[in-house]
Amino acid sequence: MGRARTINPVHPPARILLIRPSALGDVCRTVPVLASLKRAWPDAKIDWMVQDSFADAVRAHPALSAVVPFRRKELGTALRRGHIAPLRDYLRALREARYDLVIDAQGLFRSAFLARATGAPRRVGHRAARELAWLFYTDRERGSEGRHTVDRMLALVRTLGIDPVAEMTLHAPPEDREAAASDPRLREPYAVVAPTSRWPGKQWPIGRFDAVIERLLGHGAVGRVAVVGGPSERGQCAPVLERAASDGRVVDLVGRTSVGGLMAVIERSALVLANDSAALHMAVGFDRPLVALFGPTRVDLVGPYRREADVLQHPEPGDTRDHKSDHAGRPLMERIGVDEVLDACRLRLSRACARTHA
Repeated sequence: MGRARTINPVHPPARILLIRPSALGDVCRTVPVLASLKRAWPDAKIDWMVQDSFADAVRAHPALSAVVPFRRKELGTALRRGHIAPLRDYLRALREARYDLVIDAQGLFRSAFLARATGAPRRVGHRAARELAWLFYTDRERGSEGRHTVDRMLALVRTLGIDPVAEMTLHAPPEDREAAASDPRLREPYAVVAPTSRWPGKQWPIGRFDAVIERLLGHGAVGRVAVVGGPSERGQCAPVLERAASDGRVVDLVGRTSVGGLMAVIERSALVLANDSAALHMAVGFDRPLVALFGPTRVDLVGPYRREADVLQHPEPGDTRDHKSDHAGRPLMERIGVDEVLDACRLRLSRACARTHA
């Protein structure tokens, strides 16, 4: 038990469940696992268990058969009220799907428990999975600790005896692509600016974002700037949103797009400027020019995959590398200057323009 076993090519799995419910950026960078499984077993039906609010991130992917929504809030509320029927019905549906293989790319107790609840004969996860999740696996990947998150997840694929493929391409839902294409505010070349983050220690000062936006527009580097973020993050963006209210070249999309809408806006952009957030992983998935601003986060573990050259970060000896610590993170973010960000943005825009006219 726990030893890798190559699947018999004569009897490949017919039904596969990939479990990666959250977070949004992690969902986006789990796509190579899906692509690898589909390339190895093109006739297999592959479902993905994902948090219902993030389903748009993967539901249009051509390798995916179906989304299995994980309604975390709904199930949690029911359990807190003592109602077990919704969870019981959810677990029954998982078992009735009769999966041959389940891959837990989340690696927590909850995701491993759900993998076990499917009754699948093979359940793959990391031996180093947290919260004793490894107890629920039949096959346990070892030795990928300390590698980039994408490479760690692809190690799960290798455990199955198939060669992984680092295919990061995302697919926005068709209706969201059509909506973005028909938005008159987004017809000329525009940059996407994602100035928010859940953690204060990952946030570049919003006044500096505002300064970059002013200078990008003032020098004609782009025709417009679309500012994106979640509904609860508008308070982080105050100076930029004030500019949007008086300058039609700044498009306020903060809290005004679905996940699919955000993907479509990023897909059509000329440049993405972002803190360490889901937007930058979407930029990787759509192969967009990117400037990523990093403070305390380990780029080698969770940075934009194979796009390290697009990261601006200035760590120094003795820094505390804890993104959840405001005290530790803010000084690192403040080392990134407006001029270097502006120069990085202009360089990527000029390269993109040169490729377009080559």
